[in-house]
Amino acid sequence: MPYSAEISRQQPTAFLFLLDQSASMQEAFGGAEEKGDAAPSKSRVLADTVNRLLQNLVLRCAKEEGVRDYFHVGVIGYGERVQPLVQPAEDFDTGTGLIPISHLAERPKRMEQRVKTVEDGAGGTQEQRVKMPVWFDPHAKNGTPMCQALDLGAQYVRDWIDRHPGSFPPVVLNVTDGEATDGEPLRYAQQLRSFATDDGEVLLFNVHLSESEEPAVAFPAHPDELPRNDEYAEVLFQMSSTLPFTMRSAAEQEGYTVDLDTRGFVFNADPVSLVKFLEIGTRPSNLR
Repeated sequence: MPYSAEISRQQPTAFLFLLDQSASMQEAFGGAEEKGDAAPSKSRVLADTVNRLLQNLVLRCAKEEGVRDYFHVGVIGYGERVQPLVQPAEDFDTGTGLIPISHLAERPKRMEQRVKTVEDGAGGTQEQRVKMPVWFDPHAKNGTPMCQALDLGAQYVRDWIDRHPGSFPPVVLNVTDGEATDGEPLRYAQQLRSFATDDGEVLLFNVHLSESEEPAVAFPAHPDELPRNDEYAEVLFQMSSTLPFTMRSAAEQEGYTVDLDTRGFVFNADPVSLVKFLEIGTRPSNLR
């Protein structure tokens, strides 16, 4: 069965995030609310969500003796520039642009205090202050050079696969709120997805963020599930990989209806569906 390789320190897998940082990401995120404040921007919600997800990936690899390198990770921002948002130490050369998770864990940009709502044990909730690592900050400026980001991502995964040919293939998660301003992204997506390990082709999943209150369309299996006459939604659908078995199971556990044709794509995402989607997209299989 493809996409079934066990993940270990000898055979890690990789997660690469491509994050839209164009000017429109300054707009308020549809469905996002905060007490007494206006809705936060899409760029802020996205940065907070991915920083928290990176922390969760670190925790999944944490053992008594330290953080095991089950995962290699990368984050590329595209807007004013196309650039990596997380970097290894200067004296450490990965040769791929993707960083072992233990190196990421050691090098957050800073630690911040955040308020987290937790269960109080009596059927209610309470607010608790927690420390959260921050690897990168929100940014929103200029256009949407998605094609360049996909091209750089393809270089990263190709180089990584050369070093890990038997591993579960890299998972690339592209999060955007608008159309590419530097060309037709579909052919760049197809190029990225054409690279493969012995276990399967690179997986590319796409999330479209919304400033509207329209409901999200999550994990569609057919284009006719998308908003009618929306060519951009169909392009993102065509760019997206079908979900492998383990991720279909994870989506079903979250209450989604999926089948063999289900794509790793959500259109018009609100903050809740963004978080759920990214969590499902980073659950490829069991760790050894």
